[in-house]
Amino acid sequence: MLSPNAVIGIVGGGQLGRMSAMAAARLGFRSHILAHGPDDPGAQVSHAVTVGAYNDPAVLRRFAEAVDVITFEFENIPAEGLDLLSELRPVHPSGHVLRISQDREQEKTFLESIGVDVAPWRLVTDRESLGKAADALGYPFILKTTRLGYDGKGQRRVTGAAGLEAAFEALAPKPLVAEALVDFGMEVSVMVARGQDGTVRCFDVTENRHRDGILDLSFAPARIEPALAAKARETARRIAVGLDLIGILGVEMFIGRGGEVLVNEIAPRPHNSGHWTMDACPFDQFEMHIRAVAGLPLPEPVRHSDAVMKNLVGPDDMALWPEITGAPGLIPHLYGKREARKGRKMGHVNVLFARGALPGEFGMRAALGPLAEPVADLVSCKAD
Repeated sequence: MLSPNAVIGIVGGGQLGRMSAMAAARLGFRSHILAHGPDDPGAQVSHAVTVGAYNDPAVLRRFAEAVDVITFEFENIPAEGLDLLSELRPVHPSGHVLRISQDREQEKTFLESIGVDVAPWRLVTDRESLGKAADALGYPFILKTTRLGYDGKGQRRVTGAAGLEAAFEALAPKPLVAEALVDFGMEVSVMVARGQDGTVRCFDVTENRHRDGILDLSFAPARIEPALAAKARETARRIAVGLDLIGILGVEMFIGRGGEVLVNEIAPRPHNSGHWTMDACPFDQFEMHIRAVAGLPLPEPVRHSDAVMKNLVGPDDMALWPEITGAPGLIPHLYGKREARKGRKMGHVNVLFARGALPGEFGMRAALGPLAEPVADLVSCKAD
């Protein structure tokens, strides 16, 4: 267990590093961010910052020597760099976990090895295997890069044989994975934390909706039957134990119309779909992660309110910032990014409701105020 004022090193200066550093400060720790720039969101709120490349041995050694334990806020960092850091300081989650989450082939193979269901898939290494994948999965299917994809990037929907070649050429690096389209009723996620003593804690299942490949809305709790929610949490628990995880893990899942729970992706760090915990729980996802990394006990997650999280995506949502700050019930969180580029996550808002009082579509529209989508868009989004 780390002592107060110990230094937690966080690789990555984005918004997840920022909110992790703020959680660490509440627990009496100091944070040292390894960032690309001195004005990155995480660097703005940390005790110290090292600026440099994540694959530069000299930078990594200088960073490690200044901290007591190391974690990371996103997966797209060189695993070899994490290996070097682990020779100098404890690293949680481990490089083994990072490698699995970085590669969709390894991820799916691991999940199947521990008895977790995933959508049918095939590895695509060349045009011949692409054709075989199309024959096995049928159209339409999704072709994805095995690495470096996020927020809808690095993937193509293939609707017929005429689109195979273009999709294959457009995606890099290779190999790729082909995934069958799942007829699902809902996409959900579970934030699961595992401590150094093996304690596993799961937050409530979250219902997620995406727009243009980017998470738009999260609802907590997910509006599913209790038995399905229990199955989703148990799936997340099995993955955390199977990985020998220390830290927090986001597990994205599809709930099939027949009651199937299929894991889509795992992310060994705080997750966008867990941001509702910042205002609806005494201990949010970021504190759980810091507690696990620092060796502190993990309390049972408690949700004192139902919640909705809405992402603020540039530039349109940020144009509403004056109205957002004046709207009753909207709890805003901004990430300190200077440029509101199209599709860039600039912040989020949370809206709280009494337990058991999560509203329907029209009530949701009223609660979101200036951020509400037109009713037709909300209904269409739900159908998607």
